[in-house]
Amino acid sequence: MSDFCPLIKKKCVEHKCKFYIQVLGKNPNTGQEVNQWDCAVSWLPMLLIEGSQQTRQAGSAIESFRNEMVKLNENPQLLQ
Repeated sequence: MSDFCPLIKKKCVEHKCKFYIQVLGKNPNTGQEVNQWDCAVSWLPMLLIEGSQQTRQAGSAIESFRNEMVKLNENPQLLQ
């Protein structure tokens, strides 16, 4: 954590600031557990990476489901 706040251009006021948040979960880069307070601005890169990973996983699941539905539509006998 940096002591300098880029928003107010002064020393970080920590819990007095609305942007000072706690993040609980796993680091998407390392897989390590995270339970840490820090500025939301500094969390953005990690949270964007996690959001991208979740989107990819959802897209993959949707594609798998779509492929199964295409198979069933091509061969309706599989439904019986």
